[in-house]
Amino acid sequence: MTNDKGHKTNDQFQRSSTLFVNENQDQKARPDLALTIAQAADDRKGENIVILRVADVSYIADYFVIVTGFSRVQVRAISQSIEDQVETTWQRRPLRTEGQADGSWLLQDYGEVIVHIMLPHEREFYNLEAFWGHAEHVEFNSRQS
Repeated sequence: MTNDKGHKTNDQFQRSSTLFVNENQDQKARPDLALTIAQAADDRKGENIVILRVADVSYIADYFVIVTGFSRVQVRAISQSIEDQVETTWQRRPLRTEGQADGSWLLQDYGEVIVHIMLPHEREFYNLEAFWGHAEHVEFNSRQS
């Protein structure tokens, strides 16, 4: 290997640095998956659907989708609708799902999007929108309205 002056060098670490970026990555993460999730929740009559872009304020995820279900059965139905729609549209399954047994707060982790489906009491008590209040809100228009 030679350096920039043409001298031979044995230093294996002396290379120009290059940042490789996946061609699907944007400087600003796109909300497509989050919008698919929000629409699937809306299809099962999820209420008060909020999409927060948390990428600038957290390394946990790029987006949070927060949804209210009014019974444990509805919370689970919303979760299943999201799983089905994301698998159909994006050929993806959640990396992790928590709260399925209890059904009062169900969390689905899709990596760049984390979904919170909650009963009204849990949503009011934990108030994630206030905790992440400095995050950008992404517009979502419900078909139910």
